[in-house]
Amino acid sequence: MSVIVGYMSADRGRAALELGITEAKLRGTDLVVVHSLHGAGVDDDEDVVASDRDLEIIDEELSKEGITYSIHNFVRGNAPAEDIVQAASDLGGEVIVIGLRQRTSAGKFLLGSNAHDILMTAPCPVLTIRV
Repeated sequence: MSVIVGYMSADRGRAALELGITEAKLRGTDLVVVHSLHGAGVDDDEDVVASDRDLEIIDEELSKEGITYSIHNFVRGNAPAEDIVQAASDLGGEVIVIGLRQRTSAGKFLLGSNAHDILMTAPCPVLTIRV
């Protein structure tokens, strides 16, 4: 069983990662960080390079946490929700951890397509943290 973290280069991604680390330690299990870009011309080359750099930093930080972990950087045309849910299914996810951002009044009507899709299709419980 694994704690699956849906990671993105934003405050909510960092918050999800920190909560995921805590959960992995509490549960005595490994941590799987899943980062997903569409690729195929949808993401700028600069975004891809920046995310690679960010994931290298995360790798350095996680190596000091005393937990078993892996980082998956998917660039295969899927929506992030698809990659996160698939990783949870394939890797025996015990829980998925995602970050949510504060929404405006109008935005509260919609949770966010990726967050909504993860909540509706996850094969395990989903733990959220609001930023």
